[in-house]
Amino acid sequence: MRKYEYHDVNFRGTIEKVCYSTTNKDGQPREKYALIYLPCGYGEEPSRRYPILYLMHGGGGNPDAWLDCCKIKNMLDYTIDAGQVQPLIVVFPSFYKEKVSRIGKPQPELENFNVEFFQKELVTELLPAVEGKYRTYAEDVTAQGLQSSYAHRGIGGFSMGGCTTWYAFLKNNRYFGTYVPLSGDCWCCGVKGGGDHTMETVDALVGAAANAPKDFRIYAATGTEDPAHASLTPQVEEMKKRTEVFHFSENYAEGNLHYLLGEGMVHAYEEVYQYLYNFLPYLFP
Repeated sequence: MRKYEYHDVNFRGTIEKVCYSTTNKDGQPREKYALIYLPCGYGEEPSRRYPILYLMHGGGGNPDAWLDCCKIKNMLDYTIDAGQVQPLIVVFPSFYKEKVSRIGKPQPELENFNVEFFQKELVTELLPAVEGKYRTYAEDVTAQGLQSSYAHRGIGGFSMGGCTTWYAFLKNNRYFGTYVPLSGDCWCCGVKGGGDHTMETVDALVGAAANAPKDFRIYAATGTEDPAHASLTPQVEEMKKRTEVFHFSENYAEGNLHYLLGEGMVHAYEEVYQYLYNFLPYLFP
């Protein structure tokens, strides 16, 4: 596993904010925002289009969490400037409705509700708000336009953001070609379902794959000292057995299922962004 170290760079991307309207579970209007990373040079070539990655925070976070808690922007700047990664747009949204972050101790069932409920907002409100403003591969922001450009769009996240990513595979897999769940298992069959309800969880993922484009790819990761290891690893190991759908490979350029287990790594942004560093060159081949 490669480890990223801070680099000073001369060509830095920029951060912008996109605001959009949504509703809560009671149908009441809410205003939300997402932060947008634009690579250095964005806008200099008017005809150029960019792949886009939506990256979700963990429980209790907000759209600022990734940028506040680790060196992800410096890593993006450096890898793009060094030619290791093609220029891409990265979106940092939130799955919370009532507040931009959770207040108080986590309530697993409520967190699970939030990330599943976010799925409609994700494709009907967030994607159009972002991709109607920036030059992605979507010709327009209709459902058809967004689905047609799925191969150039990915979604990932940390912890509950990883759970959000699995829900996207279950419910919105016509919109995304790449999935990057980091230190978070699938909770569709219950809290920590990847470990406690492994067979049922993987059955659901296999069923969802029937509606997904055949060239989808999953890049999952966690650490040996991360509590998510106990639930995510059994889920991935069972997925490896379902070879009619999932094709595991340790070569990130081959197959459609990949798993990175970081020795000694824990449940923290400063750890999980390292997984993203290893996966980035392969997300949009």
